Amino acid sequence: MKIYVIGIGPGNMEDITPRAIKAIESSEVIVGYSTYQELISPLTAGKEIVSSGMTREIERCRAALGYALAGKITAVISSGDAGVYGMASPVYEVCAGHPEVDIEVIPGVTAACSGAAAVGAPLTHDFAVISLSDRLTPWEVIEKRLRLAAEGDFVICLYNPSSKKRSGYLRRACECVLGYKKPETLCACAENVGREGGSFRLYSLEELMDIEVNMFTTVFIGNENTKEINGRIVTPRGYKV
Repeated sequence: MKIYVIGIGPGNMEDITPRAIKAIESSEVIVGYSTYQELISPLTAGKEIVSSGMTREIERCRAALGYALAGKITAVISSGDAGVYGMASPVYEVCAGHPEVDIEVIPGVTAACSGAAAVGAPLTHDFAVISLSDRLTPWEVIEKRLRLAAEGDFVICLYNPSSKKRSGYLRRACECVLGYKKPETLCACAENVGREGGSFRLYSLEELMDIEVNMFTTVFIGNENTKEINGRIVTPRGYKV
């Protein structure tokens, strides 16, 4: 009885790992959010596809468990890395009563890494990754984490910075961070990384407050040493150059 939990990377076939491809090819059933199914469709011809929309993660995990218990090798797919705001933990939780099911997590390229590569090298020193989605985490907790990360002068990478229901959340996050970081702190937004129409832009923290972003945007807020080099955002590691 086998379940693979697979991180498929940012969305292009070039950034999906050989290990992930092998696991998909070995699976009989592919379970995942419909958009992610489309991204890996070249790899899933002839397989049983189980798709559903957003917010139905537990339903997908239970479906995957059912297929695995029926003896089918099953894959649950996540964008980016399955263990970073992905499907790995809910799969483990749903399968807690079934130790006979072998769960194997296949790592992938998470948005922090793919976005950082697009904008330069912002994460070369200590950094914190924080999601602005309050669907599963209270905003009060998110705000506390933002303030503590800013106080420690971590580079901050923001996931899920905005949606139709959370249009002002990036501005609220910037307001929290501005209590500890300078308005001129260098920032960047990477959108649709690894997909058609991918782009990025650099901003100051003060400018970032008024930028419109979406769920396909990854936001980087630098530390006091982060700088611009040839149109890219770079956080020095500390070497003498």
